Amino acid sequence: MSRARRRLVGVVAVVSVVALAALTLSPAALLGWVGDLRSHPLAFALVVAGLYLGRPLVAWPMSLCSAVVGYGYGFWGLPLALAGVLVTCLPPYVLGRYAGDASAFGRIGHAGERFFARVGGARGVAAARLAPLPADPVSAGAGLSGVGPREYLLGTLVGEVPWTVAAVLAGSSLSTLAVAGLSGAGVELALAAGALAVLALAGPAYEYLRERRAHQNVSEQS
Repeated sequence: MSRARRRLVGVVAVVSVVALAALTLSPAALLGWVGDLRSHPLAFALVVAGLYLGRPLVAWPMSLCSAVVGYGYGFWGLPLALAGVLVTCLPPYVLGRYAGDASAFGRIGHAGERFFARVGGARGVAAARLAPLPADPVSAGAGLSGVGPREYLLGTLVGEVPWTVAAVLAGSSLSTLAVAGLSGAGVELALAAGALAVLALAGPAYEYLRERRAHQNVSEQS
């Protein structure tokens, strides 16, 4: 079995485990238990760390973990939530890097490489994070596309700030921790973040269109 095929088999196995865990584990029961730990700071901190570390295995949204931080620590927990976001985004990114040369993912990786080469690694990741897209596919896509770790983490930090702030504020306003209260950011924030993503890509998009038009003019003249 070739190295690329072995990597493909490994990635498929990991994705299957994540899918099974996401279908069988419910956050509702866990959150009810976590909410009872708020009066025990050390235990609550350990559970929060476990949530961020284990979140990729159950494919839960990052906003859930950030809201738990807000519930336990209020808005002062924002730095902790941002650090947790960086940590919990690493496993899908590393998985994408690992699968980068697997033949089944090669086309996706090459398309991503062209995108990030034009817009820049950090800017591209930040724009993808600002857009209302699932976090883990963005992380894996950045890994597949060969975005460097430093650019990836910087882009993730910048792009996740508004979503993390909203989730921490939502959690801090809850009197009882429950999934029903963690509806996440409203439509207004999604639209605003999406607009920021468009603005972040406006410059590279304009340069691309200008270069394409110039190329077409040269082709027509020749």
